[in-house]
Amino acid sequence: MESSHLNALQTKHAGLEARIAEERARPSPNDVVLKDLKRRKLKIKEELSQLH
Repeated sequence: MESSHLNALQTKHAGLEARIAEERARPSPNDVVLKDLKRRKLKIKEELSQLH
């Protein structure tokens, strides 16, 4: 179970990373959206570090 949870978190983290890159690539990135995505990514990163 922990392995599947770890995989799910890693997938979410990678997805957020991709969304951040997409938002930054836009002609005028939305700072509010970027801040939210980064906050969510950090939360997942912290959870991943607790599992390792």
